[in-house]
Amino acid sequence: MNQFESSLSRRHFFKQSTVAAAAATLPGWFLQDSRSYAAAAPPRSANDKPGIALVGCGGQGRGDTNWAKNYGNVVAVCDIDENQMEQAAKQFTADGKAPVKLKDFRRVLERDDVHVVINGTPDHWHTLVNLAAVRAGKDIYSEKPLTLTIDEGKRLVGEVKKWGTIFQTGSQQRSDPRFRLACELVRNGRIGKLQYMWVGLPTGPREGPFSPQPVPAGMDYDFYLGQAPKVPYNGHNAHWNFRWWYAFSGGQMTDWGAHHNDIAQWGNGTERTGPVYIDGRQLKTMIPGGYDAASDYMVYFKYANGVQMIATNQAPNGVRFEGTDGWVFVDRGQLTASKKELLEEPLPANAERLYKSDNHMGNFFECIRTRKPPICEAEIGHRSISVAHLGVISVRLGRPLQWNPDKEQFVGDREANKWVSREMRKPYDYSFIA
Repeated sequence: MNQFESSLSRRHFFKQSTVAAAAATLPGWFLQDSRSYAAAAPPRSANDKPGIALVGCGGQGRGDTNWAKNYGNVVAVCDIDENQMEQAAKQFTADGKAPVKLKDFRRVLERDDVHVVINGTPDHWHTLVNLAAVRAGKDIYSEKPLTLTIDEGKRLVGEVKKWGTIFQTGSQQRSDPRFRLACELVRNGRIGKLQYMWVGLPTGPREGPFSPQPVPAGMDYDFYLGQAPKVPYNGHNAHWNFRWWYAFSGGQMTDWGAHHNDIAQWGNGTERTGPVYIDGRQLKTMIPGGYDAASDYMVYFKYANGVQMIATNQAPNGVRFEGTDGWVFVDRGQLTASKKELLEEPLPANAERLYKSDNHMGNFFECIRTRKPPICEAEIGHRSISVAHLGVISVRLGRPLQWNPDKEQFVGDREANKWVSREMRKPYDYSFIA
């Protein structure tokens, strides 16, 4: 990565990171300003509670639905694994009434008592479930990464706009005041002209090889595979571990990358576009027959505005913005800066303020009532994960790429453009939800 190594080395990052942080809590002026925003309202009455269906009953989906039940009634749960579906049905039984259990999400979407879908499926199922729910007239809260490919995202954004769906991507860091303040400081020039962004991601697992195992009782493994190539079940390619396989996801680059890329794009003011240059490298070879999504990686990006970004597992988990006059670093526990004044001095009255939400699920249900766009609508979720997909493609090709974010195509690169979409295994292609 010659451009990256000549302008922003790992040594530069770690040297700069030794500077003492100015503060680890939100400044008082920001907290006072935040009180002026309206909070998400709870249901106004028992009749103001929409019917909720959970599709994908793993831990993340059940966690999301546990928040959603504060704003509606869970009337249906759906999963291709009967054990997970049973757990969800028990968890969301209320007043002695259990939600309906259905194995095929298409049957869920036929129900008139379902108004909202919580999509907690693995990444490779997100798009088909979301597209079908949009066309069925449901509002959707979808887990991230939003899509498996860039082409899927383009299709989804178009359908959401066409049908007027309220669609919230589960990038909940947008509803964390630390991340919002960091982005407001950057957008208002508090650190001077933004030059570099560091996206620190976790290291993925590097394990294997794995041998075929019997499919667990109660699991429809072919339905689980869906559009992905038909491969044997091995005990490590389903449920939580699906994310370490390229067939189903993209490793930590798409998992945590969906979160932190979103914040970097927000701070850079590029949340509805993307980079123009990508150069990615896999730093360790994966074990044959084991997980195949890169565990150690470094990806360099450049934007049309000149800002450079590096996404890597070699940096602290979080997002660091570096400008000509200082830096700010934000993660889920702290917001720090190179100088105390960067945080303590209030933004001026005419400063650009960003969409404010302190409750990601609450914001979604409030927007269902008002029909206003939520804080992380489909286009924003698509653009954020597109950055990660671009990184994965460059890493897998092993060379730099030029990207046109307006056309959402690689520039003069037929081979790379083949990776914008993937062949979908029948019958689990787009005709499955026609």
